[in-house]
Amino acid sequence: MSVLEDKRRYKIELFDEEVLREYDIRGKFEKNLTLNTAYTLGLSFGNILSNKSKYKNIAVGYDGRITSPPLHKALCAGLDDSGLNVKSIGLCPTPMLYFAIHHLKMDAGIMVTGSHNPPEYNGFKMVVNNKPFYSRDILGLQNVAKRLINKITLKKGNISNINILNDYSQRISRDIKIKKKIRVAWDPGNGSVGVVIRKILGKIRNLENFVINEEVDGNFPNHHPDPTIEKNLVQIQNLVKKNKCDLGLAFDGDGDRLGIVDNNGKVIWADRYMILLTEEISKLYKNPNIIMDVKSSKVFFDEVLKMGCKPLMYKTGHSVIKDKMKDLNSPLAGEMSGHIMYKDNFYGHDDAFYVALRFLQIISKRKEPLSEIMESYPNTFSTPETRIEVIESRKFDIVKEITDRLKKRKLDVVSIDGIRVESQYGWWGIRASNTQNALTVRAEANDKVNLKEFTENIEKELKMSGVEFRFFS
Repeated sequence: MSVLEDKRRYKIELFDEEVLREYDIRGKFEKNLTLNTAYTLGLSFGNILSNKSKYKNIAVGYDGRITSPPLHKALCAGLDDSGLNVKSIGLCPTPMLYFAIHHLKMDAGIMVTGSHNPPEYNGFKMVVNNKPFYSRDILGLQNVAKRLINKITLKKGNISNINILNDYSQRISRDIKIKKKIRVAWDPGNGSVGVVIRKILGKIRNLENFVINEEVDGNFPNHHPDPTIEKNLVQIQNLVKKNKCDLGLAFDGDGDRLGIVDNNGKVIWADRYMILLTEEISKLYKNPNIIMDVKSSKVFFDEVLKMGCKPLMYKTGHSVIKDKMKDLNSPLAGEMSGHIMYKDNFYGHDDAFYVALRFLQIISKRKEPLSEIMESYPNTFSTPETRIEVIESRKFDIVKEITDRLKKRKLDVVSIDGIRVESQYGWWGIRASNTQNALTVRAEANDKVNLKEFTENIEKELKMSGVEFRFFS
């Protein structure tokens, strides 16, 4: 089939409003996200880019989901019809697409990815002029699509393929020095990190590697690719114990989020391993700004302050955190979900493999096992970050209702993003997810008694707003 005949399969149409999310475009394939959605995005985004930039160069990549190749093809057709110079780097993790934008000096980039969502979902992450394209930018795509439906002039662009795997692998490994032998368990989760893992590990000395779920498979046959959910880490926990590894490293479906387990197989959540990452940064910078999201442990903020850093509690969402990093010239930032961004000696975007290598470099300089390092920080009792499915149109209203009730009772409420109620014994929080029809809840306390009280507070407030939920049923 010729390119022209192939393009005739696509047509421009309005976006389903549900797919236009805060940080990306995301939906269920063939329900509210189709090949026409991808083609329309290509045309609309291309139209915006041609108005924002002197040049018309864009990098495009796609993850390992079964629906990603056809969506990528339709997207490229739309970008081509908008007159852009399209360079496709093919199947890759999202951070490799971010790298391509810098390395190839592109004006923009689009990644076809469903991230950690179920296999039937897919979506698009966008970057313009090395800045995240989100919020109002994404909502504005609908107006562009409306305009193009009424009047469109197709232009002649160009599509070419380029292989940057070696360049990417070389870049993220070039400054990493592992000081002693380390046994490492790896789990790409059948996601697109499987494309790069062997190439990168081949460039790093002093690692003895044990890899599972390396084959890219969009059905995710072994477990769901979300390292923030403990049941998805069972395989790597077992791999660590079986092979007496020093730690285990797990990735989400598109490689921008990292999960870590210690030498005993215990999960180390992001707000804990970020303390160790910050410790290194505190020796390289004077009073650096370190950002972590509102769902993070109080221990993180306390420990980072002791190091001479300036910790900032900020909104959840890697896009808004990246913007804040630039505002504050922050060398390191992260969030509970495992999105960690290094500006120190890197680009300021979330590359889970790069973070994993920095983490390995840090622990290779320590004599004690990882479990002992982490035990040196204050212990608290906490729930994991828990998602509660709710009606999409209700999620923000629920948070507002609870906020209003709490303020009437004059409680100490942090309203940076949702609700975080703090006391001398800990905190509890509720926020609306910007990527799913869900609320996320979490609590942390100095002992089990106070943790139980905090979780009961969450349950009670949710029930008053019509949401039935129990932490420990």
